[in-house]
Amino acid sequence: MTEGSKRARAGTAAGPLSRRGFLTAGAAGVAGVSLSACSDGTGQDDVPATHSPIASPTGLEDADWADIRARFILEPGTAYMNNASLGMPPASVAAAVGAGYEALSREPLHGKHDLGEVIATRVVPGLAAFLGADPEEIVLTRNASEALHMGAVGVHLEPGDEVLITSQEHPAGRRPWEYRAARHGVKVNTVFIPSPFESEEQVTGLVESALTPATRAIAFCHVTRGGHLYPVRSLCALARERRIVSHVDGAQAVGMFPVDLHDLGCDTYCASLHKWMLGPMGTGFLYLRADARDRVRSAFAPEDTTDTPAYHPPGTSPLPTRAALAASLDFMEAVGIANVAARTRHLSDQLKSRLASLSGVTLLSGPTPATSCPGSTIFELEGVDAIAAVPLVEERAKIHIDEHQRDGHNAIRISTHVYNTTAEIDRVVETLQSLSA
Repeated sequence: MTEGSKRARAGTAAGPLSRRGFLTAGAAGVAGVSLSACSDGTGQDDVPATHSPIASPTGLEDADWADIRARFILEPGTAYMNNASLGMPPASVAAAVGAGYEALSREPLHGKHDLGEVIATRVVPGLAAFLGADPEEIVLTRNASEALHMGAVGVHLEPGDEVLITSQEHPAGRRPWEYRAARHGVKVNTVFIPSPFESEEQVTGLVESALTPATRAIAFCHVTRGGHLYPVRSLCALARERRIVSHVDGAQAVGMFPVDLHDLGCDTYCASLHKWMLGPMGTGFLYLRADARDRVRSAFAPEDTTDTPAYHPPGTSPLPTRAALAASLDFMEAVGIANVAARTRHLSDQLKSRLASLSGVTLLSGPTPATSCPGSTIFELEGVDAIAAVPLVEERAKIHIDEHQRDGHNAIRISTHVYNTTAEIDRVVETLQSLSA
């Protein structure tokens, strides 16, 4: 244990956190508290929580991920399979948030400075590196919804200009453009995308055919709420050829698989960090590509320029939660984002295999890795109302899932992250089978 970790443990578990304890120990270092490990309730994986350095898993099976699972503090016997709605932070992140608020409470002015230093020197540069972006292109926000609105409001549009969105956009991705239509005379067009769709080429072709000479921006998801994976790079290239702004909703992508923003070629990209990235609730970001600043301006500062874009929302920001993103980054980087993608794909494949053994199941997730994300699986179960199934599954088996009653579906959505197990998958499938019996 490092000296900083010892001081952090003394501050959170046995006594006060010193003024610079948070900054010295680092956001991940404050996790030295006595917490119960995540358990599936079978006694099979009740591994004591450990705060030793994380070793990247070397395989895809449950045993290879036992140490990672032990870093979470979910109530014993409960299975959480709704990560696409809200992620479950590991103990290190929860402890970092608490330590940040304690630092503010003990010495507000110094605590504010120290937390700000963590954000400026660790969080923003670390997040930019994780996403293949430059630090000055990252703006921290409360969530993807705020970022989506900031990006949409900032696009330079004249009355009569057109924006193209898809039929599968989350309300948070659609509403900002409806705002522009109501306030600024912009026309919003919607291109229908089938669910599931056949191929990347089908999506690109449908979007291209819906463009008009008046289209000035296109907005679409990287991964839809239902887990469909869009061909972002192709769509952004299509937009770039026509000098159309590309505005991407990445709320269901960041933290599930590698995302390289410069490689994708988008002008803006928005995401929450409290989903797959396992960050504290109320954290997200807006990415604005440096050479798109002339077409996407600040939503807040009338005196902004391309050299001083002033994208950041004004006022007091939630410093403890943003500083605790350092712990999320430490966790994800130690595990390895490629390992996360492989593990979540493995669990989803296990789920799909088990669902195939049930009668009355219609799998809606795309058939290939090119059209479906690793971690979310949607399906319909004959005779079962998806919305009614959510509380029933929790009541009967202490398992949290979600519904997907949209895009014409009466579907159930199960989203699995690295803390889930194949035993939990067996449990949820057996419970669903009992609902349809």
